Amino acid sequence: MKSAILTDDRSVEISNRQRPVPDNDELLVEVDACGVCTTDVHMYSGSLTVGYPMTPGHESAGEVVAVGDAVGDYEAGDRVAINPSIPCHECQACKSGRENLCQDLTSLGGAAKHIIEGAFAEYVTVPAANAEDIGDLDYRTAAFAEPLGCCINGVDQIDLTSGETVVVVGAGAIGLLLTQLLRASGAGTIVVSEPVEQRRETALDTGADHVVDPTEEDPQTAIPELVGSVDVAIEAVGLPDTIEQAYELTGPGGRTLVFGVPPEDATVEISPFDVFYEEREVIGTYSLTPDSFARAVTLLRNDRLDVDTLVTDEFALDEVEQAFEQMEAREGLKKIVYPNA
Repeated sequence: MKSAILTDDRSVEISNRQRPVPDNDELLVEVDACGVCTTDVHMYSGSLTVGYPMTPGHESAGEVVAVGDAVGDYEAGDRVAINPSIPCHECQACKSGRENLCQDLTSLGGAAKHIIEGAFAEYVTVPAANAEDIGDLDYRTAAFAEPLGCCINGVDQIDLTSGETVVVVGAGAIGLLLTQLLRASGAGTIVVSEPVEQRRETALDTGADHVVDPTEEDPQTAIPELVGSVDVAIEAVGLPDTIEQAYELTGPGGRTLVFGVPPEDATVEISPFDVFYEEREVIGTYSLTPDSFARAVTLLRNDRLDVDTLVTDEFALDEVEQAFEQMEAREGLKKIVYPNA
């Protein structure tokens, strides 16, 4: 089978490898679609340390072609989305239902303590417990289950109350997924801050009530003038400046969700007195849980979100490096790779 292998920083090799054989509790899945994530790009650029050689890719869906001897819930021909996060099920975090914080987490092609071969390949093996039946949902849409599951986990953290005002800082694919999810979850007013005009237009088309261009006007002035007090601000970029900006946008009792992935050594400055006196919260969110993944598949199967609008570029497996480079240049929105095209 063919795999896209990172052999070093900014080096991708399309290699022929032996097709894997599923263990007793695993499925062998023919990968029909795999989304490109910023994490993949960080691995490619070397800004996220991984052991080379490795195969990235963790937003995938495909057809089951073989099952392990102990698998009873799936058979060849079934169509599934793949949850790449494989928890140990034994640590305290797992036992408390927070599998995303597993102390011994394994990821199929993503970022975790242990990384195994990912889905930028024609075939991949996955524990049967990490597959979710997608029925007749098309594979490209099903590949959004992983990022949408992460968004669901994030929205769960903010304890959203119906009618609240929410600001989303950043309208990349994740910011736009969050915007749609917030609308479906009962947000009252949604404002999106984004410098790229096309992304602002897409935000309005997919659920935002207002958009702001932060290069033309100061969000900390413009947004309160538009909507008054902000209950929740979600930072979906991963930069210290925009995290501080999101925090400053919230009022008393406000919550700031750090969704974007900041540099590991980054710091931000906030007022501890505001945290105390105004009961303001700064909340983190990481990855997804089996529950949020299953809920994501349900939303996609019931057509609750428009993900087609987010797909701007599609690639064959041997074009994956081009997809990474477009992501780095902030060209377009979601990239989808078809390993078996």
